[in-house]
Amino acid sequence: AGKTTVLHGISGLIPIKSGTVEFCDSALHSLSPHKIVELGLAQVPEGRRIFSNLTVMENLEMGAFIRKDHTQIRKDYEKIFTRFPRLQERLKQVAGTLSGGEQQML
Repeated sequence: AGKTTVLHGISGLIPIKSGTVEFCDSALHSLSPHKIVELGLAQVPEGRRIFSNLTVMENLEMGAFIRKDHTQIRKDYEKIFTRFPRLQERLKQVAGTLSGGEQQML
């Protein structure tokens, strides 16, 4: 019991009431969820929650849909492809046909 609450606290989704959370020598408890993700820490939800009928690239574009800074979006794509080169190899592939591990990367 409480696993989801702990994960939400680590991810910055709920405030930490006492104690600290650290990752790679950085205190997470005072950071926004966005900054925590920039450090490389992210949750992969069960069920994978991808758009299975869209391509890998279309899924990435959906994730950036409300963002306006196209330069930063391109930089973020570069980071993604550095961490997950397999996704770059599969940009035109329909996401639902990826392996389970590849879907988690996405």
